[in-house]
Amino acid sequence: MDEAPGLSDQYRTASPWPVFVALGIPISELGLLFDLFPLAVGGLLLFTGSVAGMLRESGYVKSTMWSLAVLAGILFVFGGVLAFTDVNLVTRGYAVIVAGVLLLVGGVVFELFVRDQRQAI
Repeated sequence: MDEAPGLSDQYRTASPWPVFVALGIPISELGLLFDLFPLAVGGLLLFTGSVAGMLRESGYVKSTMWSLAVLAGILFVFGGVLAFTDVNLVTRGYAVIVAGVLLLVGGVVFELFVRDQRQAI
């Protein structure tokens, strides 16, 4: 009798990214809604980083850096709209802009200093 029926090496393992996307959305929304700067930045980083990871894992992009740069650009635009169009949303806009900056810096650091593990094999 098999201890793990139905499991074999031919099936892919489950991706961890959907869990982080599902956590990143409400965390960032709570931070933006209640004007909690660190929570908004952390949630946006978790969400956008997970989206970039999903894009890389599924093969839609070849470089994680470019997907992070595009997502950072989207955050810059959204944060600029929040920060510079309405007086009541300035700190929320700054939180989104800071998340975009950190995402872009993280993508550059990742691209420059982390080697692709598949090339080593």
